[in-house]
Amino acid sequence: MKPARLSVAPLEVEEPDLEEVVVTERPWIVIVWNDPVNLMSYVVYVLQKLFGYSRQKATRLMLQVHHEGKAAVSEGTREKAEADVARLHAHGLWATMEHPS
Repeated sequence: MKPARLSVAPLEVEEPDLEEVVVTERPWIVIVWNDPVNLMSYVVYVLQKLFGYSRQKATRLMLQVHHEGKAAVSEGTREKAEADVARLHAHGLWATMEHPS
């Protein structure tokens, strides 16, 4: 029995695209919603306490909540957003998180 002959054909290989693709994960956004219960001064206090915002920034965010019904108060990983929402809930504020698509 004769051994089988292997045929070797040239193989065409495309050069890989060396342009680096950077995939950035979009952050989760934490939103505080307007409610009829909490005083504006309390909302400012909570935003300063939880996020370290200046009085001016916390006041601006509170006024956005008051006039527009909501404001984005933090962003980050899903775990951070979940923790921020839980902390806001613990302080009596209505908060949710969303992932922009």
